[in-house]
Amino acid sequence: MPAYVFYQGEVTDPERYEQYKTRAAASIIAAGGRYLVRGGDVHVFEGEAPAGRTVLLEFPDSKAAVDWYESEAYAEARSIRRGAATARMFLVDGIS
Repeated sequence: MPAYVFYQGEVTDPERYEQYKTRAAASIIAAGGRYLVRGGDVHVFEGEAPAGRTVLLEFPDSKAAVDWYESEAYAEARSIRRGAATARMFLVDGIS
């Protein structure tokens, strides 16, 4: 069953954040993940728009997503993101 990682981040240091995006993208691809949403315009139907960037990742299953998040490659990317953005990230299982 596919699993989805939702990320919402507010960028505070755009230059450093670009470094994070490059490292994060490489780690996602290496872990079998792919981007479904990466930024883009937000159209609000109800409630308030999320602040900052919204990213949606798809992984083959929740184990692959957790393994990616806990990987050394993504740990390096996260260390770059610290100080460059505040983030909220969570995993949701899809349906088969």
